Amino acid sequence: MSRPRFTLDGVPVEFDEGQTLIEAARAAHTYIPFLCAHPDFPAHGSCRVCTVLVNGRPMAACTTRAAAGLTVESQTPSLHADRQALVQMLLVEGNHFCPGCEKSGGCTLQTLGTDLGVTSAGFAHESPQRPVDASHPDLLLDFNRCILCELCVRASADVDHKHVFALSGRGLHKHLIVNAESGRLADTGMSVDDVAARVCPVGVILKKRVGFSTPIGQRPHDVAPPRTQVEGKEEP
Repeated sequence: MSRPRFTLDGVPVEFDEGQTLIEAARAAHTYIPFLCAHPDFPAHGSCRVCTVLVNGRPMAACTTRAAAGLTVESQTPSLHADRQALVQMLLVEGNHFCPGCEKSGGCTLQTLGTDLGVTSAGFAHESPQRPVDASHPDLLLDFNRCILCELCVRASADVDHKHVFALSGRGLHKHLIVNAESGRLADTGMSVDDVAARVCPVGVILKKRVGFSTPIGQRPHDVAPPRTQVEGKEEP
């Protein structure tokens, strides 16, 4: 019995019942740009980088269920321009200095920007004043790079069962916090082995004493950038 299909940029894509568009695309070795979507966690469409046109309407590919007969467009000039703008806004909203960042070469935001051809900020830098927390013996928190993807929040709550992180505030004032009276990571039960310690797509949560240890050309996204993170291909 044949599996149901939808078309993605004119190419038929088979899917299983319950799969989202991005899950079906990954299984079919087809890349839809993404940032906050992670295969180990339920998607909630926070960044909108994976927005596609579904029968002409913009929808997040990470939260939209695949259905037979859908016409999905991902590679259009307007979507490409929107993704570029989203990445540019994320870059200027925080303090992202890629050449001096320990996450360079393994940062999903950096690699996505390169893949989309983002060569300039495009907007005025906000240059916010955000803290750096070096209180933990094994981990460093640099809040300057947070993109509010909530992956560390969900990993700590749903997998590690420690609830170390949370988002506080609303709108422009929304920010990541540490769930401790002191606000310091050292005063939580977080371990360097926690899933939350390695799920950050940018350079907020860093392991101490290992920075810049991997040569250029061997870094995670040098070997396997996000567009290769589909079923049947090597992931970083």
